[in-house]
Amino acid sequence: MQIFRRLKLVIVNTLSYKTISANAKTVNKEWVVVDVKDLPLGRVAAVIANMLRGKYKPNYTPHVDCGDNVVVINAAHVSLSGNKWDQKQYIRHTGYPGGQRTLNATQLHQKHDTKLVENAVRGMLPKNKLGADLFRNLRVFSGAEHTHDAQNPKNLHIKDYL
Repeated sequence: MQIFRRLKLVIVNTLSYKTISANAKTVNKEWVVVDVKDLPLGRVAAVIANMLRGKYKPNYTPHVDCGDNVVVINAAHVSLSGNKWDQKQYIRHTGYPGGQRTLNATQLHQKHDTKLVENAVRGMLPKNKLGADLFRNLRVFSGAEHTHDAQNPKNLHIKDYL
């Protein structure tokens, strides 16, 4: 009898401790607009990658696309610090022998002004099929106008996350 006096019997509702795993039907995806004018490229790309991945959501599941659709505007006005405009190299390969081609950030910006943001965000996503699916949720525009007004996107003040 003394043993039962010392032990406290605790009854726990075990149903409340179940781990909820998100799937394609239970995910709540939103549309978000991010203005990156005069902001550092790497810091902006890290925030955008987390939004695409959905890591800030309480029902985040690593193997499911539970992130938001992100629309980036003013990508042509993103900033790089130091000598990165001249020293940062973007390497690609044509597929033929000796076909390695390099561009620095200035040349890439002149050729495709949205590719700087796209490459930075793609590098921060997983390198698998999920990463490719997540990257399709990103839309990058060089100016202040975008074509996704019908989705009623909400503005994200990215300076709060930096």
